[in-house]
Amino acid sequence: MMNRRLALTSFAALPLALPAISRAQGQPVRILVGFPAGGSVDTTARRIAEFGRGKLADTLLVEQKVGAGGRLAIGALKDAAPDGLTMLLGPSSMFTIYPHAYRKLAYNPATDVIPVAPLALSSCGFGVGPMVPATVKTLQQFADWAKANPDKSAYASPAAGAMPHFLGNQFERAAGIKLMHVPYRGAAPGMQELMGGQVASGCFSIGDFLPHLASGRLRLLGVTDKARSRFAPDVPTFEEQGFKGIVGVESYGLFLPAKTPQATVDKLADVARAAVREPSVVEALAKLGFEPLSMPPADYAKRLAAERDYWGPVVKASGFSSDD
Repeated sequence: MMNRRLALTSFAALPLALPAISRAQGQPVRILVGFPAGGSVDTTARRIAEFGRGKLADTLLVEQKVGAGGRLAIGALKDAAPDGLTMLLGPSSMFTIYPHAYRKLAYNPATDVIPVAPLALSSCGFGVGPMVPATVKTLQQFADWAKANPDKSAYASPAAGAMPHFLGNQFERAAGIKLMHVPYRGAAPGMQELMGGQVASGCFSIGDFLPHLASGRLRLLGVTDKARSRFAPDVPTFEEQGFKGIVGVESYGLFLPAKTPQATVDKLADVARAAVREPSVVEALAKLGFEPLSMPPADYAKRLAAERDYWGPVVKASGFSSDD
């Protein structure tokens, strides 16, 4: 049973739409989301559904399959019929990092799913809360503080095995410090404890920090893109601060089950491409700290394959692996 669903009529009046079988048979189209309601993935799914009201199906459901860092949702997608009635919206790390982090992964990202289209990109940020003195304003200053306060030196992330986990570990090794990793079940509880002073620092999507920066409760010390983020232009990158090679940008995209007909894949990609050109969608993504991204299915598959190759050595160097 799904945890929550949002009944919507589907994608906007576009000349290209998925096959009319869903309307003819009265079946709903589902967007599976592997993360809690109200988070960035869920919010993006609902915004895409709102944009698309009218053409894809008579009813479209945003359906949570929460658990195992999104892996339960991928399992549901893998088991779904390849008829265009079930898709998944999720972060790229489920297909690029998880294969290296989890020894008993129940899906093969190269053969069990079809990457359809990216929707957005997001860099990560490393920030500190009230546990760390206000004089700490750079990554190096935090590293110095961590060395002097080993009993308090920890960083939060939204989940073990997620991209922020490994970015924090890269920083730890590059700075020559020891940070205890504190994984949470999603960004919201981690950010809450970071702001509350229960944990010293955290690595999360940059959008998770943005609503809290003006209050001064959190200070963003660095971002993980090659260039500064337009959402926090005064915050230098890791590389600008001398921590070379610490770069991580997550894409969020749509995926279909393996063996879905190419015509269905292409038509959904057309809808996604139109969505990220729509100003209201771009504005909604910006509130999450997301930059819109569009590319054809074949190019997206190549991008994910290259990222999978990149993250393999990073995960191995961290020493992390899990049977969960």
